[in-house]
Amino acid sequence: MKLDTMKGLKRTHYCAQVPNDPREVVVCGFADRVRDMGNLIFINLRDRTGIVQLAFNDGTDRAVFEKAQTVRSEYVLMAKGSVQKRESVNKKLKTGEIEIMVTDLRILSRAETTPFEVTNSDKVNEELKLKYRYLDLRNPRLQENMIKRHKIAQVTREYFYENGFLEIETPMMMKSTPEGARDYLVPSRVHEGKFYALPQSPQIYKQLLMISGYDRYIQLARCFRDEDLRADRQPEFTQVDLEMSFVDAEDIQECVEGYIARLFSEVMGTEIRLPLERMTFADAMNRFGSDKPDTRFGMELQDISDTVKDIDFAVFRTALEEGGSVRAINVKNGAATYTRKEIDKLVEHAKGIGAKGLAYIRWADEPNCSFKKFLGEGELERICSATGAEKGDLVLICADRNKVVLPTLGAIRLIAAKRMDIIPEDRYNFVWITEMPFFEYDEETDTWVAAHHPFTMPMEECLEYLDSDPANVRAKAWDLVLNGTELSSGSMRITDFELQQKMFEALGMTDEEIEAKFGFLVDAYRYAAPPHGGMGIGLDRLAMIMCKADSLRDVVAFPKVQNASELMSACPSEVDEKQLEELHIKTVTVE
Repeated sequence: MKLDTMKGLKRTHYCAQVPNDPREVVVCGFADRVRDMGNLIFINLRDRTGIVQLAFNDGTDRAVFEKAQTVRSEYVLMAKGSVQKRESVNKKLKTGEIEIMVTDLRILSRAETTPFEVTNSDKVNEELKLKYRYLDLRNPRLQENMIKRHKIAQVTREYFYENGFLEIETPMMMKSTPEGARDYLVPSRVHEGKFYALPQSPQIYKQLLMISGYDRYIQLARCFRDEDLRADRQPEFTQVDLEMSFVDAEDIQECVEGYIARLFSEVMGTEIRLPLERMTFADAMNRFGSDKPDTRFGMELQDISDTVKDIDFAVFRTALEEGGSVRAINVKNGAATYTRKEIDKLVEHAKGIGAKGLAYIRWADEPNCSFKKFLGEGELERICSATGAEKGDLVLICADRNKVVLPTLGAIRLIAAKRMDIIPEDRYNFVWITEMPFFEYDEETDTWVAAHHPFTMPMEECLEYLDSDPANVRAKAWDLVLNGTELSSGSMRITDFELQQKMFEALGMTDEEIEAKFGFLVDAYRYAAPPHGGMGIGLDRLAMIMCKADSLRDVVAFPKVQNASELMSACPSEVDEKQLEELHIKTVTVE
């Protein structure tokens, strides 16, 4: 059967925006559901705004009625008709009080039977949905996410434009420089044996823009990192990238706070109280066992080293003798939920992180302590008092070096909170994590290495420790965390030529390597640079949280899966030998 055309008709309204008053309208969309009741036909027409009901009855032109009888799910339709009141109201729809009595129906495209029902795709195997992503994207939930993501981008640009920022694009093909993850490389056809890199971030270019005198830069920048994927990570992502000159850390944070408040107000209708909470890195680790703490609930880590220091329990004693600590979390009312079998699962999880295990006190009817035989009189009571444990609680204890204890209990804290269902879903807890360590210790090489990109400024009071005491050097760097997810990293940048050279050397780079990788930037600093700093805010992660999505896949139109492939288009894929020859590339099989 020949398809219809749009000739003579023009859409007047989106489906969910048809007004509740008598008028003639023209709507377009996909057939969501068809109900043929003999002398009555109802078609739910769906577009990105929602659904409106099309109606056909005995009074409908016979040719139009017969055409409606041929419509199946996902057909693309255009319909003209009069708005009228529905006999039975559907309160689940925005347009649930009205319907369109159709006088002209156009079938613009027919659909074969789809591999799954679009509006119920949430119940479908993930791989199948991703293979037919263009169908899954018709799902109203995903369309709402994409529309919200668009709104986030719109508000972002409006806010920064209003605050004097210039949107400047930086190159997508750049020089490969060390930035923490593996680069995606692009071979050059013209320059044999040489490669461009896709940007992990526009870091170097935005600093060069500050040197060039563009004192407020903004870009919704595409970034690429060849690293293992997870729910909140994709190989290509978008960040709200910004840089500012003649400012300090507080100025940048204050500007971003205004952006966050504006964004949540306009997109979510939620007011964010300013200023946002600030917490040093050390406090975050000691209290929450994480540098991206979820502060929506308590269950904070407690240092009970002094309480247990005289207990004759080898696990505690050894940890303290080796300069570690003994810490605990109190899972309130956890005794009923956490049986011995459930606790054993937590112990295995702790071992997977690097701990030797977990000790526990499970207080059901009576306190049941996993290390009770090592306790003297009154010692169990003192531990319960120190941790605030009462009948019904579960106390989980870890003893080791702090670099093991803190992240172990931090992870167990989140698992227990989810299991106990105590995390408020409709609360947005932002926190700035400040005074980040400048160096981190690498046990494999027995050296201190830079914890940030080489352009990060140390705090002024720590400059004297750069050579003598790297453990006590803190960076003029910060993270923005929302509900336990890191949204952004930022820092003030080094503008002193000699200090910058020293940071390159701290990365173990020779003069030749510095010249080869960063020579152009080093040269730029010779011609003066204003004090500057900036941030990169993960737009995808922000959208994921604002959409209450479980994965970045739900806010990215065409996502990759864990092995960085895209199931719909089957990429990456092989290319012709001729293309490889032009790029001076030959593939080899590694045994």
